[in-house]
Amino acid sequence: MSPIGRPHNPAGAGTPPPGAASGSAGGHAPPRPAEQPPSRPAGPGQAGPEPGQEVPEVVPDPEAPEAAAPGGAAPDGAPAPSVEDLLTELEAVIVQRDEYLELARAKQAELENFRKQMIKRQTEHAEQAGADLVDQLLPVLDALDNGIGHGDESLVPVRSQLVGVLEKQGLVRVDPTGEPFDPNEHDAVAHEPGEGGEPNVAETLRAGYRWNGRLLRAAMVRVRG
Repeated sequence: MSPIGRPHNPAGAGTPPPGAASGSAGGHAPPRPAEQPPSRPAGPGQAGPEPGQEVPEVVPDPEAPEAAAPGGAAPDGAPAPSVEDLLTELEAVIVQRDEYLELARAKQAELENFRKQMIKRQTEHAEQAGADLVDQLLPVLDALDNGIGHGDESLVPVRSQLVGVLEKQGLVRVDPTGEPFDPNEHDAVAHEPGEGGEPNVAETLRAGYRWNGRLLRAAMVRVRG
């Protein structure tokens, strides 16, 4: 025991007691609190900082998008479009739409006219093809008529069958005997005097034919008057 009542410790003489600050003038320094990680600001549904707790400073992220400026201004500082500007743009869009609609109607009309012309041409080509075929068959009909005119009655059924088929497709026989002479449809190859008045057809030497209302061959006739 030391004279003042403490255990004598020769090896630890001069060693400051635990908790004593080194280099201090002999006083005792208060213990230093342990460091704590900074707390994040309370989000929605989270409790705020406790009383007496320091709130860390929030540093804005430079990469985050900027919020719109007060008063409706764009983030880059440009003013927002006004109602007049929006109405002007809307009118321009309406005008452009009307132009496109008019163009579409014009193209539709052109397409419809083209379709009608194609149908008409196809019909004319089909009629012309039929007329060419019937024109090649007319000598056959003439031969049948001549044979029947010379008394060969065996040709009557053949001629009737052929003429019946062609008449269903638009063939019309022209035999103007006794009718007034028409130079547009009759081919006068002979003439005999008459009793005056308008000339008429005295005899049909070769029949004419119409195909779908169009004169295919004029009738060869003898005219009186």
